[in-house]
Amino acid sequence: MKTSTSEGEHEVQWTTRMQLDDLDFANDLTLPSHTQQQMQEKTTSIAAASAAVGLIYTKGKARFSDTTQHAPIQS
Repeated sequence: MKTSTSEGEHEVQWTTRMQLDDLDFANDLTLPSHTQQQMQEKTTSIAAASAAVGLIYTKGKARFSDTTQHAPIQS
């Protein structure tokens, strides 16, 4: 165990557990990046599959489509 003091007033003890917590934190930081990469790969895959069968995949339209303000189509 290492001990660090600042002018003898405060003492901070560093343990092996604290170092492991730091490693866990570093792993947690890489998780969103990995998740974002997976989402991008899936989006690219969906776009390619849609294009192969003649569908047009538009991210902006799918995300912001609001049909509540339009009158229903009468047949």
